[in-house]
Amino acid sequence: GAGTTQAEALASDLLTETCPIIGEAILQIADPQVRNCGTVGGNVANGDPGNDLPAIMIALGATYSMQGPGGTREVAASDFYEGIYATALAADELLTGISIPTPPAGHGHAYKKMKRKVGDFATAATAVILHMNGGACQTASVTLTNAGETPVAVRSAADALTGTPVDDAAIEAAAHFAIDTADPASDMHGPAAFRKQMAGEMTRRAIRAALASAQGG
Repeated sequence: GAGTTQAEALASDLLTETCPIIGEAILQIADPQVRNCGTVGGNVANGDPGNDLPAIMIALGATYSMQGPGGTREVAASDFYEGIYATALAADELLTGISIPTPPAGHGHAYKKMKRKVGDFATAATAVILHMNGGACQTASVTLTNAGETPVAVRSAADALTGTPVDDAAIEAAAHFAIDTADPASDMHGPAAFRKQMAGEMTRRAIRAALASAQGG
């Protein structure tokens, strides 16, 4: 449900077992006081590109449920974000729930975030989900936080990993696609050129961590 607090999601054995990247990301949101009050639905619904959970939900292929006077409808997380604080949620609707397909057992996952201080929004951050089989990547998702006006799904980076053993060459190719795709603003988090490069570095780190996770490391 959209009203589930971030602390409740973090404490969920079900989410820890099936979608551990959610807890990994929540631990990097603000501080315990905020996580005890802030909800998962609030984090994904307000359209702030600096929020951490939208990129996670896109990487996981989540769907949002919304309800208004006209009834209930569902929108894929990947189609929900339209701009800074602009979403597919109508003025007379509320986000009521989030549905997440259960990733296969043994999938790899990681969320790597660079920030100025504990609890800050990301200078750059990357979510990665990998499905490995027979030593090769079967499917992948690579999504950036705070690298544009919306969360950024870098499909070219995912394609660079798919069908490979996720070796150094594939990782470097994916990182360069992330750099090319990222379009951050120059702000208190750093100059745009620096933040683009850090999007690539967080992508490298997230892919390596996700691969280790998939391999049981």
